[in-house]
Amino acid sequence: MAVSTTQSIWRSGGGDQTRTAYCGSGVMAAQFYIADASVATATNVKISSAAGAPNLILPAGAVVLSVAINDAGAGSVDLGTRDVSDGTVTAAAIANNLSVASAGVVTSGLTLTATSELAYVTARIDTSGSGTVGGYITYFVADPLVGQQNV
Repeated sequence: MAVSTTQSIWRSGGGDQTRTAYCGSGVMAAQFYIADASVATATNVKISSAAGAPNLILPAGAVVLSVAINDAGAGSVDLGTRDVSDGTVTAAAIANNLSVASAGVVTSGLTLTATSELAYVTARIDTSGSGTVGGYITYFVADPLVGQQNV
């Protein structure tokens, strides 16, 4: 039995002791919360609505697959990134003009590019964004060893 996500991914290679099978990369989900979808400048997204909740930080190499909205606001926002190391903001690095007006899963309009380093997720108003917004961001980090670490 696997005791960690990493072990379960390795074991998804089918128990292959020869390292022939490719087990791929695991898909992960990160909860997010936008306290005010009407802000004009890129503001760090939180992991929940709790007071003092930490900022959502994606790992280097993260490729966003979808954004699931379960707490809808109004209008649309740009989801971007802010590099942890130097603060560089890329305003629509994840999604440009992402509708947050209704609950559902959004896969179109995402940039599908990998983050170059640890990055905060940011949000800013795009088209009359307002209200609180929450949901989940699904992503993966490509395996740089192409499955060769599985045993």
